[in-house]
Amino acid sequence: MERTHTSLRRGWTTGSCATAAARAAWCGLCGGAFPDPVTIILPGGQHVAFALAAHGHDGDGAWAEVVKDAGDDPDVTHGAHVRVDVRRGPPGSGVVFRAGEGVGTVTLPGLPVPPGEPAINPVPRRMIRTALRDVAGREPDVVVTVSVAGGQDMARHTLNGRLGIVGGLSILGTTGIVVPFSCAAWIDSIHRGVDVARALGLPHVAGCTGDVSERATRALYDLPEEAMLEMGDFAGGLLKYLRRHPVGRVTIGGGVAKMTKLAQGFLDLHSRRGQADMTRLAALAQGMGGPDPLVEDIARSHSVAAAFALAAGAGYPLGPAVAHGAWQAAADVLAGNDCVLDVLLFDRAGTLVARHGPHPVRG
Repeated sequence: MERTHTSLRRGWTTGSCATAAARAAWCGLCGGAFPDPVTIILPGGQHVAFALAAHGHDGDGAWAEVVKDAGDDPDVTHGAHVRVDVRRGPPGSGVVFRAGEGVGTVTLPGLPVPPGEPAINPVPRRMIRTALRDVAGREPDVVVTVSVAGGQDMARHTLNGRLGIVGGLSILGTTGIVVPFSCAAWIDSIHRGVDVARALGLPHVAGCTGDVSERATRALYDLPEEAMLEMGDFAGGLLKYLRRHPVGRVTIGGGVAKMTKLAQGFLDLHSRRGQADMTRLAALAQGMGGPDPLVEDIARSHSVAAAFALAAGAGYPLGPAVAHGAWQAAADVLAGNDCVLDVLLFDRAGTLVARHGPHPVRG
């Protein structure tokens, strides 16, 4: 029997794993045993325990390692070995974070931590500080180095490179928990991409559904890489954030199927959220004066691409109407924003099928 999303097993963020490893290593450095399992407190107040994969002393330091369990989420970091080394720091230095092997370093402005710092986000930093303080009774003077074995290779499957995070993964998490198929990390990366673009003062950003539409959009407008936001299926995640954090001009680009779904009111464009309504596409052709046999064929089409091909072959291209509908759906989300918006539709080869805009968003 197929499991429903409500029965899927939750997992732990890299931030939670690093916190558990840091607490165990600090206990070991302070002369006690390495607790195994080691218990930490999540931001929501839950107490959770982690088994140690390995631990030990290294000269005047100590280290511990936790294997990340992402639950049933298809997380690229599932199974990653998160290691934390701790060493005492100079008096008054407090907790100092370092990026070890496989953990990235921030190089661009606009992210939650400044350039030059290890890519360990604020909530994991706070969790680690709290865990160390609980052991010591006060905030200790300690250098905390977080490493992820193979993290540099894993980072190639994330958006870190585009965000200016070099050398490896980010240590992430706001709740400490990974919710299966929430894609929270992807949406968070989209938001950070907007933050970076704004910090760099870029006047024009583009969110695209895939590689083909991204390459075509970037070539059309000669945009820098930092302006390209890997939107994927999360049109709503991008547009809602841009409404609160505006940029002067926004381009939304994608294939005909995804943009048809946006035009029909979908803000999550993944197939699991539903399919495009072929009867609505058929109605567009009918509204342009298309004959009944064509309208019926479009309504029975097995895919949006097939419907577009039928309509174009009969001289009733659907692209302009879909582009207009997608523009209006995006503009409705951006309402109250002073940005200029355009929508681009591409076929599978990256050829521009239709566009609407650029026009200012009003309302």
